Amino acid sequence: MQAFYPESFEREMGCTETEWLRWLPQAMGDHHWKLQSGAAGVRIGDGALGLKWQVAAPRVIGLVRMPVLRVNFRFAGLDEAQRHAFMKRFDLYMQRGGG
Repeated sequence: MQAFYPESFEREMGCTETEWLRWLPQAMGDHHWKLQSGAAGVRIGDGALGLKWQVAAPRVIGLVRMPVLRVNFRFAGLDEAQRHAFMKRFDLYMQRGGG
């Protein structure tokens, strides 16, 4: 989890689009959201979050191939504290793997 989330940023997620779509509803929590092809819109109070994603070439390390999904986050009408509160839950839910 980050300390600051700007209004717009991009991430590479190590998952397939199918996995992403399976995890997305729980990551949104109680916020109303609408799914479109390669995108989703989320209502967060009086503001919103637009998500757009595209499948990228897999990351290859030796014999290991990891899927890559590029995800663009674009917040509108939310201050720093509101963005942080939403992303705190989102990041915790999307976290995978061991530590």
